[in-house]
This record gives sequence, structure tokens and C-alpha cells, in this order.
Amino acid sequence: MKVAKFKEFIKGKNVSVIGIGISNRPLISYLVSLGAKVCAYDKKTEKQLGDIANELKALGVTLVLGDNYMDNLSGDVIFKTPGMRCDHPAIVKAREQGSIITSEMEVFFEICPANIIAVTGSDGKTTTTTLIYTMLSEAGYNTYVGGNIGTPLMTKAEEMKNSDYVVLELSSFQLHTMKKSPHIAVITNITPNHLDWHTDYAEYIDAKKNIMLYQSTTDILVANIGNEEARKIGEQARGEWRSFSSKQDALVHLKGDFICYGDEEILNKKDIKIPGNHNVENYMTAIAAVHDLVDKNVINKVARDFGGVPHRIELVRELDGVRYYNSSIDSSPNRTANTLNTFKEPVVLIAGGKDKGIPYDEVGAPVKEHVKTLILIGATSKVIDEAVKKSGAIIPTFFVNTYEEAVAKAKESADCGDVVLLSSASTSFDMFNNFEERGNLFKELVNKL
Repeated sequence: MKVAKFKEFIKGKNVSVIGIGISNRPLISYLVSLGAKVCAYDKKTEKQLGDIANELKALGVTLVLGDNYMDNLSGDVIFKTPGMRCDHPAIVKAREQGSIITSEMEVFFEICPANIIAVTGSDGKTTTTTLIYTMLSEAGYNTYVGGNIGTPLMTKAEEMKNSDYVVLELSSFQLHTMKKSPHIAVITNITPNHLDWHTDYAEYIDAKKNIMLYQSTTDILVANIGNEEARKIGEQARGEWRSFSSKQDALVHLKGDFICYGDEEILNKKDIKIPGNHNVENYMTAIAAVHDLVDKNVINKVARDFGGVPHRIELVRELDGVRYYNSSIDSSPNRTANTLNTFKEPVVLIAGGKDKGIPYDEVGAPVKEHVKTLILIGATSKVIDEAVKKSGAIIPTFFVNTYEEAVAKAKESADCGDVVLLSSASTSFDMFNNFEERGNLFKELVNKL
């Protein structure tokens, strides 16, 4: 189904959109412009939505709000928010009554005329997505970025051409019900994550696998041969498998300091501006994806210029010889372990947040090796403390209730030459709407010191 057919199909339909968050509002406006009769559902009240509710009503959108907003869900077509499971009782009932259940991303895959490169993984997907987008843009391609980052792209499909490229970051939530795959699918790695949402680890892996499950023999899969689950998926590639690893033999590999594609030296890792071995692998992943499209001179220029993505080992400021880093994106123990391994200096670590139902044992060893003072906040404080003690680490540990307390204690604990790091190893949802909000508060408090 291309854009013209979708516009013809959706006109006059009763369309329900679940969720009135920032990512769904452009979708709602777009559906109204196509002549759909739109009903928007959200748990927030009209008072909580404020001006947004008035703007939507002015467009002719019907609002269903409040705690019981899902009780009478209906519509010819229902756009599900990615964070809502497809087996939610209201979704199941609506499907049984004849509603078509879909999502903004699923429809976008159906109508997009451009070449799609999609990235998923437990860690590194935002940086890798941004690198691929930046490399393609620098090489002169008309390129869009979206999915889990950027803006909703369904509204832009009409302006896209066959020669354009779309780079998407896709979460397991978005992939869970996906029935189409991109031309180039990228899997950075797979480790236990979001087990508070998925029924088990196997379901999480299956969701990630959907990124390549519907590829053809002419498509490309980029997958990490050094990660067990990604390797297993790579071995099932329907088309070309471009393997990468910084630790073992792969198509994209390290030879000394050089990232090589086959026998060709592409990039000296010393020229990569953003720190950390995990970012070397992010570059390897991106190089595997764009090798046929982008000259290595462009890749080298991006490596020298690219300063990273906000909330990912982001230098906030230096004060009294102490550097303060915001890595609020680190919502799993594995991410925090990778971030800690980036630093050679003693670290004052602020960690803790909402529990995703995953084990925290792996954070113990890197904390023992790198952290001089541990400041814990949020629901996972005790779990992280137990993992650190289990590793044999004996370090000063403080439990705090607010980020104001955390930053003040970090300043008090840090000496000249140290690093203060926010790397939570947990999601932000116990205290914040998202990791950006958490990171922005940390930066605001640090800049007030």
C-alpha cells in the first residue's frame, strides 16, 4: 500500500489513536487532514492535557480520557501506542469486533517509498542510528531519521522519493507486531532487557528478530557475531549477513587500531571523537550498514566531528578539576557496565531507578573496578547495592531520596581528577516520564553548582 492508496483507504474511516503523547500528535493531525474521523484515547484528564486538549478539539477530534479510557475502545482502524501490548484485553476485544489494529510505524513501512535502514538492539542503537544517518547525509543523500528518535515519519512519506534513505531506531515494543522488514536490518546486540514488559526473554528476542524475519534474498542483515543471540539471528539471514565484532573474526573487524571491512582499512579508532570501546563497535556497526553507499573519507570526517548524542556519556561541565557526565540513557546494567569501562579516572557514580525485572549481577564487577563512591536513588537502590556487595567491592555507599541530594553528595565526594557520572542502570519511570527528563534535571543541578 503506497501513500495514495492509504489516503483513499483512511478517508471517512473511524480511526482511534491510543495515546496523546508528543509522538502521536502529528499522527492525529495528519489523519484528520486525510478526512478520517479521529478519536484520541489517553489516561490523562482534559485538565492534565491543558492546551493540547483544546487544540485537538478544535481539529474536530473526539477525546476519551481518564482512568477508564480503554473501556469502550472501538474504531475501523486503531493505532496502538508502541508501549501497549497487543494482548491488552481492550485491544483483543476490539480486534474480535472487527477493528484493524496497527501502529504508526507499521503503516509507515507499508507506505514508505524510500530505502529503509532500521536499527535495533539492547544497547547502542541510538548512537548507531545517528551515525548511519549522519554518514548518509554527509555523503549527500536526502535522509530522514525516525522511529524511536526524531519525529514521526508517516506524515512525511508523501514527500519521500525512491532515492531517499530513512534510518529508523526500533525498540522491541515497535517490532513486537511488525510484519515487514527493512532493506538493511541492523542488530547491535541482544541482552536481557524490558522483562517487565515482555512475557520472558524469549519473547524479547523474537521481537528483535522481527527486524529481519520478513527480509528477502536481496536484503542485508548487519548483526554482531560476538553477541550470542545476535549471532544466532545472523546465521538465519535470508540475504547477505554482514557480521561485525571488535573481539573476533568478522567481516567488519579490528586489525590493530584500524576498523577494517574485509581487507580494506576504513577508520583508525584513535580518530573517533566519542570515548569508549562500545562506541568503536557502534562505528563498526554503522560502517557495515553503509559500506556500499558512503566513501571512507566521509566516514573519517564524521568520526572526527561527531560529538555524540545527548544523555550518552555527555560531558556537562568541569568544576574544580572534576568532570561531570550525564549518561541517563543507561537504563540497564549492561549499559552502565560499558559506560564505567570507558573511564580510567575514579568515578563517583549516581545510579538507580525503576526495576525492569532483569538481573543486576553484571554491574558489580565494573563498579568494584571503577567506582570510589556509590550514590543510590530510586527503586533499584537495594538491588544494585546487593550486586556490588556480591562482587566483593567495599566502597562508600549513600542512599538518597532526591537528585538534589545526589548531586550535592557527589560534589562533596569527588576530588580533583575524578569523574561524577549519572548512569542509572535502570529506567527512569519511577520518578520521571523518560530518561531525557532525568538527564536534563541532572544537568540543570550540575550547572547550578
